[in-house]
Amino acid sequence: MTDFVGRRRELKELREDIARTGLDTLSGRKAKAPRARVLLVAGRPGSGRTTLAETFVREVADQYPDGVLRTRLTAPGGETVATERALRGLLVELGQRTPPGAGEDELSSVLRTALQERRAIILIDDAADPHQVDALLPDTPECLVVVTAEGPLTGIPDVRPCTLGGLDTVSAVGMLARRIGDTRVTTDPRAAESLTEACGGQPAALELVGGWLAARPKAAVADVAKQLHDMPGGAGGPLGRAFRLVYDSLPQPAQRTLRLLPLAPAGLVDSHTASALAGCSVAAAQSTLDDFAGLGLVRHAHDGLFLLPGSLAPMLQALLEAKERPAEVQLARARMLERTVRLLHSCRAMAAAEGDEPDDELQELLDGLPRALRFPDRRAAAVWLDTRLPALSAAATLAVADGELDTLARRLVAALVRALADHRGTAEAAPELYGLHRLVLDVAERRGPGPGAGPGRGDRGGPGPRAPRPPGAPGGEPAPPGPRPGP
Repeated sequence: MTDFVGRRRELKELREDIARTGLDTLSGRKAKAPRARVLLVAGRPGSGRTTLAETFVREVADQYPDGVLRTRLTAPGGETVATERALRGLLVELGQRTPPGAGEDELSSVLRTALQERRAIILIDDAADPHQVDALLPDTPECLVVVTAEGPLTGIPDVRPCTLGGLDTVSAVGMLARRIGDTRVTTDPRAAESLTEACGGQPAALELVGGWLAARPKAAVADVAKQLHDMPGGAGGPLGRAFRLVYDSLPQPAQRTLRLLPLAPAGLVDSHTASALAGCSVAAAQSTLDDFAGLGLVRHAHDGLFLLPGSLAPMLQALLEAKERPAEVQLARARMLERTVRLLHSCRAMAAAEGDEPDDELQELLDGLPRALRFPDRRAAAVWLDTRLPALSAAATLAVADGELDTLARRLVAALVRALADHRGTAEAAPELYGLHRLVLDVAERRGPGPGAGPGRGDRGGPGPRAPRPPGAPGGEPAPPGPRPGP
């Protein structure tokens, strides 16, 4: 959510907590605390905890001249992000080279060393496991750590949560007015208050209802408030009722596109992902995503990316399982992975030095790509690779874990390995290549050794690429992609 209203008391409490006396001083030890101060913003999904944390960080950022580092520990679909990946992401933000193949303990030590002489903020979003948070904490009181989570961080000392409930009525009405305009609120203030009450003061519910009303300037606020109040009590609470209002108003093709979004890796969606999932044109997918953003169903991220809110993911997953046949879901996932492979080929083809022509193999791949899948230049391809890397890595991991699409999984990993190596060089890409190498081994182990091993379930068979070896691993080179499945 781009707008922020209310929560002044919570912001004041968080500012006061930075300088609050810690347990070390209370116990008689006057020395500074050995670790960074940890502030926790706790609340249920949809409570606005991330927005509050981001607003607070912006307000105090001038006190931390070395900047703000961000990481997320839970994907929108509920999957836990590997601690190693979170650590590597923070080190990359600091401009630090990460040792290829390093484990969690080594990476945690490198991060603490890198932060020892810095004054920075680490914003950790959607933490579920306190042990993960502990691995990210700097060993210096000059840094500040702000964490969002649903509940307490048991096991991390001296953390007092700032717990969020619903917005107060004035703030909730103010948020609604920002979405639909002051006139519709001042015309019927009681209806506006009734509507915010039906939303439970939850920012996520207000965002959805406000987006729905903004798209319908002639709709009466009082009618929407009554509609929400009259919904069954078991409709998933205020957020569930607001979501149902918006979802039921969508055309059927848009409903299906929305239902399929939980398949997007890491909850990150762009026009190509939505196009492949829904089986529509890229232009139609972009228009649908823009409409979803206006309604509050997805959020603008950066560089053409949209983020699926974690608060909506469980409801969309339930709709996906109830409305879509398993075979259709698998087909949508296969289309998405195939589109990703082709985009990676296009990305790699642009890695050639300025003025150089791609080799014959890449030129053949490029010639077979439609214009919508081509990048205008090397820089655009490199930016795409950098901004999509979390989603690309998640796609590779999910494809391998699926077990039904081994050929596509091998081709995706091989294409990602080659794109990273061609754009970044094998030395710089080594940390990512190690992780991808492990994925290739997972597929190889599942299929079994030797020619007698049968194909995986749903696999088209055929030999896949050799496991790519990053620098330092014995032998092997990235092999050409395996056979492409038919249309």
